[in-house]
Amino acid sequence: MKGITKTVWTLSLVSLFTDTASEMLYPIMPIYLKTIGFSIILIGVLEGIAEATAGLSKGYFGKLSDNSGKRVPFVQIGYALSTISRPMMVIFIYPLWIFFARTLDRLGKGIRTGARDAILSDEATPETKGKVFGFHRSMDTLGAVLGPSIALLYLYFYPEDYNTLFYVAIIPGIFAVLTSLIIKDKVNSQPKDVKKTSFLSFLNYWKESPSEYRKLLVGLLAFTLFNSSDVFLLLKAKQAGLNDTMVVGVYIFYNLIYAIFAYPLGRIADRIGLKKMYIIGLTVFAIVYFGMGLSHNIYIIVALFFLYGLYSAATEGISKAWISNISDKKNTATAIGTYSSFQSICTMLASSFAGILWYQFGARTTFIVTGIVTSIVILYFLKYLPKQEKIIN
Repeated sequence: MKGITKTVWTLSLVSLFTDTASEMLYPIMPIYLKTIGFSIILIGVLEGIAEATAGLSKGYFGKLSDNSGKRVPFVQIGYALSTISRPMMVIFIYPLWIFFARTLDRLGKGIRTGARDAILSDEATPETKGKVFGFHRSMDTLGAVLGPSIALLYLYFYPEDYNTLFYVAIIPGIFAVLTSLIIKDKVNSQPKDVKKTSFLSFLNYWKESPSEYRKLLVGLLAFTLFNSSDVFLLLKAKQAGLNDTMVVGVYIFYNLIYAIFAYPLGRIADRIGLKKMYIIGLTVFAIVYFGMGLSHNIYIIVALFFLYGLYSAATEGISKAWISNISDKKNTATAIGTYSSFQSICTMLASSFAGILWYQFGARTTFIVTGIVTSIVILYFLKYLPKQEKIIN
């Protein structure tokens, strides 16, 4: 594929292997935790702490990567920590140990995210950012198809054998770590800032960043504040009459659509503009949420999951490609890491808010409110951001 370099291929394969391992455990994680004595409240606290760790660390390690002038060590260490953490979840079942292992996994994600996306940005031209980020998202999401599929197949033959599944997940994780060793740093510039980097120093980037970056993040984060966890979509599918196996099946179906369309939509975005593609994606998202709020028909719900896959394909990689195009090249990891940090925090708030709405007013209100807010965000993008992305790189 023209424009997809060896480094992009390698990083994409690393993400494919890692996501296969993590998504293999995603459907059974809450079940496993309950079998070892975790209450629903404790599971919520565990996930909250883990995600907060990942969120805040993305900005810090992105800034650290830019300051050090290095990318690859952060990528390799990040993927290694996530791989190590999975078998640790079943070696001991003490709550503090489980908290440590789960947080280590999320810390690994925080360490690698900014540096990895900066490498992808460096491997692309401003005119091919959509293609490169789209290809990476496509490969990454393919792991979200393979992982749950492997888990379902294994549990079909070995019901409730969750412990072994954690050890099986080591295999693709090891492939990810070994593949990451192929990548070499191409950052030739000297570190621009050798002083100590504090944990929240990335927050200063908000004041230092270009105005277009701040305008873009306002829109992205406003949307994220109401874009709750996919769990709520799966709960809606369950509410519409799908059994547990079908719910997992529709989740795999969504990821398959996402994986298939991320690369071609990235290529189209390079032609029509990243902003246009992102707005198209948000429009599809609004349709999905209005549909979820108004319909209980199983076939319509499945069709909406198809559209939801298109939305993800049109926005996830595109948003980072857009950010990298309006940020100085030497600050790419900081820019993306800062966004990812704020995004993680907003996602936690969004899920909490959605849970309260669902509890107080029901699923219909939850989805319709999100659809309305998304429509407002679309108007913001149309009015306050330029027609073309300002390219600094």
